[in-house]
Amino acid sequence: MNKVNAITFRSSRPIGRLPILQVKPSVDEGRWPAKAYAGEVIDFGATVFREGHDALAAEVVLTSPSGKTSVHRMVAGAPGTDRWLAKARLTEIGTYRFQIRAFADDFETWHHNTEVKLAAGVDQDLMMLEGIKLFTFAAGEKDRAMANSHNLLAAAEILGEMKRSPEDRFKVVNNDSSLAAALREHPIRSLVTLSDEFKILSERETAGSAAWYEFFVRSEGAVFDEKKQTWNSGTFKTATQRLKGVAEMGFDVLYLPPIHPIGTAHRKGPNNSLVAGAADPGSPWAVGSKAGGHDTVHPDLGTEADFESFVKAAEKLGIEIALDLALQASPDHPWVQTNPEWFTTRADGTIAYAENPPKKYQDIYPINFDNDPVGIYHEVLRVVNKWISLGVKIFRVDNPHTKPLQFWEWLIGEVNATNPEVVFLAEAFTRPAMMQALGRVGFQQSYTYFTWRNTKDELVSYFNELVAETADFFRPNFWVSTPDILTQYLQFGGRPAHKIRAAIAATAGASWGMYAGYELVESVARPGAEEHINSEKYEYKSRNWQQAVAQGRSLAPYIAKLNQARRENPALRQLRNLATHWSDDSAILVYSKHLAAEHTDSGASNTVIVVANTDPHSVRETTIHLDLSKLGLPEGASFEVVDQITEKTFQWSAHNFVRLDAFIEPVHVLKITRIYD
Repeated sequence: MNKVNAITFRSSRPIGRLPILQVKPSVDEGRWPAKAYAGEVIDFGATVFREGHDALAAEVVLTSPSGKTSVHRMVAGAPGTDRWLAKARLTEIGTYRFQIRAFADDFETWHHNTEVKLAAGVDQDLMMLEGIKLFTFAAGEKDRAMANSHNLLAAAEILGEMKRSPEDRFKVVNNDSSLAAALREHPIRSLVTLSDEFKILSERETAGSAAWYEFFVRSEGAVFDEKKQTWNSGTFKTATQRLKGVAEMGFDVLYLPPIHPIGTAHRKGPNNSLVAGAADPGSPWAVGSKAGGHDTVHPDLGTEADFESFVKAAEKLGIEIALDLALQASPDHPWVQTNPEWFTTRADGTIAYAENPPKKYQDIYPINFDNDPVGIYHEVLRVVNKWISLGVKIFRVDNPHTKPLQFWEWLIGEVNATNPEVVFLAEAFTRPAMMQALGRVGFQQSYTYFTWRNTKDELVSYFNELVAETADFFRPNFWVSTPDILTQYLQFGGRPAHKIRAAIAATAGASWGMYAGYELVESVARPGAEEHINSEKYEYKSRNWQQAVAQGRSLAPYIAKLNQARRENPALRQLRNLATHWSDDSAILVYSKHLAAEHTDSGASNTVIVVANTDPHSVRETTIHLDLSKLGLPEGASFEVVDQITEKTFQWSAHNFVRLDAFIEPVHVLKITRIYD
C-alpha cells in the first residue's frame, strides 16, 4: 500500500486547522495597510471557530516598526457570533504587522469537562489523570519559563494526591492563583494556527487627529483705499499677525487656499459673476499667470522668503501650515504654453475648460493625466517637493476625485516614501465609492458628508457607519463650513446652530475644521446658492476679530474651550471609540468616547459624554439612557461629570434628565471625574 508523504491543497489560500476569517483591521483583505496613528487605540477582531465542542482561544501577535513583538489576548464577542476581539494602543510611527493566532485551549477544555463530570459523578479519577498528563506535558514545553513550569508541575502533583477526593483536588487547583497567573502568561496551546499577516500604517498624530482653521492670506490685513476705490492685498507679513488669534482658539493646522499667481483670462468677479473689474483679485483656484504657476508665490502676498518666515512664525505657536494643492490651471498658466499635452484639446483645436453642464468654468483648464502621464506625474511631484522644502508638511488637495486614483496612489506613495510625515487631506464631496477609494490609496484624511448630516438620526447613522465600516481606511475630517458650502442649517440656525455644529464636530471627529468667519456667525447666503454671499473666493474680506470678541459677537472663546477639551481629553482625539447612546427626544443626540486606563499616557481612564440639542430653535427636556459598558463602567454605577464648557458638576448614572437650551448652552461636553462605590 502506497503511503502519501504530504497533504496538498488545490486552493491558493487553504483554510487553517482552526479557521480564522474576517480579520480586522484590514483593507480589502490586506491589499492596502489599515490606517492608524501613534497613540491611537485599535480594535482588532477575527471570526475564529472549530469543529466540535472543545474550547479554543485567540490572540493578536503584534510586531511594531522597531521589531518589538507583543501578544494581546482576545475575548469572545457577542454569543453565537464566534467573533474574538482585542484592543491595542499603537505607540510607534511606521508599519506594524500582525497575525491572529488561534489555538485549542486544552486547559479550558479539561477544566470544563472535569467540572461537568465531577458534578455528574462520572470519570472522576480519569479526569484527574487527564489533568496530570496535561500539566506535565505543558511544563516540559521548551519556550515555557522555569517558574511557569514549576506552577504547572505543582498543580499536577495536587491532582495526584490520592488521599484527597477528586472534588477537593480540583477545588485546590481552581483556587491556585499562581497557576492562574501562569496560564495567563503562557496558555497551554495546541493546534496552533496563524492567520495571514496584515499591516497597519501608523502615522504621526496629525495624520489622524487635528483641529484645522482656514483663512485667505490676501484678506488678513487687506485695506480698502477709499481714494482709489480699490483694495491693498493682505500679505504673509500682515497675515502673521492673525496667527496669535488662531493659536488662542486652539487650532493645530492652518489651511491656506492657493497662494499662487491668479490668471486674468475669464477671471470671475464678485459672487462668481462672469465679468471681473480691474481691481477684482479673482479666484485663487484659477492657478497660474505670467508671474508663474504652482511653484510660485503670488507677488501680492510677498516672496518665498516671506512665506518661509510665515511658516516658522506659525510653528512657534504650535501651528502647522497646510497648503492647497489645486491641480488645475488658468488659461494663463505657464504649462499651457510649455506643455499643452497636459490638457485636453477639443476637436476645434481649443483647450477644454472645466464644465459641469450647463455650468461652465472658462477660467479653469482641467489637467489631462493620460496624454503624458510620466511628464505630468513627475511635474506634480516636483511641485510638492518644492513646498516641502519650504516647510510645508500638509496638503489639502482640491477636487481629488476628478483625477485618476492611480495618480494619487503613485504620488502619495512617492512623497511618503521619503517624507512619511507629510499628510494629504482629500477635499472630495462625491460618491461614497470614490471618497473611500481615495482613502484606500493613501489620503490620510478626507472631507465628509458631515456638513449635511444635521438631525439626530442622520448623525447617529453616519457616526456608526464611519466607526464600524470605514475606520480602517477612511479618516473623516468634520468641517463645519467652507467658502463653498453654507448649509440651510447654518443659514437659518444663527448662533445656536454654529455652536451646536462646532461642538459636535470637535468632539465626535478625531479631526475637525472651520473656515474663517464661522466664529462671527457669517451666515448670509447668495440667493439661490448654498454658499456665502460676497464670497471670499472672489474678493477681499476685512474683519475686525478683536472688536467682535470684545463686543461678545464672536464664538472664538467657545471654540477655544472646545479645542481645550480636545487637548485635555485624549479620548476626544480618537474616532474608533465613538459610541452612540439613546435619548427619549428626537432632537437630543448622545454619544461618548472612552479610553481605558491601560491605553492612556496618564494611566487613568478618560471618558467624555456629549449630549447635544440638534434643534437650534428650541429648548429641549428629556431623559437620556447610557450603555454603561461603553463607558467602561459596571451595571448600576453612578459617577460625577464635569461640563468642559460651563464647568458645572452633575451626579449621573445610566438614566439622566437633561435640559438643553439652544439659545444658551445647547451642548453638554461631560468628563467623568469620579466613580462612586
